[in-house]
Amino acid sequence: QATSDLLPSDIIGVSIYNKNTNEFEFKPGPIFNNIILVDEINRATPKTQSALLEAMGEKQVTVDGKTYKLPQPFFVIATQNPVEQYGTFPLPESQLDRFLMKISIGYPSREAEKEIIKGGSKREELYKIQPFVSKEEIIKIQEEIKNVYVSDKIADYILDIVWATRESKYLESGLSTRGTLAIVNTAKTNAYMEGRDFVIPEDIKKLYKYVIPHRVIFKPEYESQKEEIVRTIVESIPTPI
Repeated sequence: QATSDLLPSDIIGVSIYNKNTNEFEFKPGPIFNNIILVDEINRATPKTQSALLEAMGEKQVTVDGKTYKLPQPFFVIATQNPVEQYGTFPLPESQLDRFLMKISIGYPSREAEKEIIKGGSKREELYKIQPFVSKEEIIKIQEEIKNVYVSDKIADYILDIVWATRESKYLESGLSTRGTLAIVNTAKTNAYMEGRDFVIPEDIKKLYKYVIPHRVIFKPEYESQKEEIVRTIVESIPTPI
C-alpha cells in the first residue's frame, strides 16, 4: 500500500548491523517476490516511486553499492488514483514507460455491483485460490513467446507507427525505443495466445490502445483527446498485406 510516508527502503529492503558478526546484513523488502502489487502508487512520493525504476527496468536492485537479482518471473502491477485527487504525485515519464500496459477498469457493471451488495467482501474466498501454473511453466512460456516470428513487413509497420508518434503535431514527445519493444512484445504475446508463431497486424491493432497512450506526452490542449489521437495515428498507417 503506497502512502506519502512510504520510504524506498520499505520496498527494496535495508542493511541492518549484526552485532554477532560485526557485519551489515541485507534484509530484503517486498520487492523480492514474483508478483508485486503497488496499490495507489501515485500516493507515494517521487523518491519512493523511483525506487521501483531499477527493479522494473533491470530486474535487480542496488543497495549500499551491492546489486541483488530479483526472483524470476518478476513483474509489477500498480493501481493509481485520479491525478486530480488530493495527495497524489504524478508518475514520471521514465516510470510510466516501464509499465508494459495501462488499463482503465472503470466501474463494475450493474449486475456485478449488485452481487457485491448481496455478497459483501468475501475476502476469505481469496485464500482458497490455488495456483494453476508453476513459476517454471511461466518462464517456459516467456521463452516460447520470444521465439514468435516478426517479419520485416510487421517490423516496418511497427516502426511507421512509432515514428508517426514522434512526428505528430499533437504530441510533445512520441514513443521511446522501450515503447517500440512494448508494442513488439505485446503483439508476440497476443499471437502466442491465439496459437500462432508469427505476428500479424491485428495483434498490434488489438492492443495498441493499452500500450501507447501512457507512454507519449500530449500537448496540453490535446490532453482530453488522448485515445482519439492515438487511434488516428495508428489508423493513418497503411496495414501491410
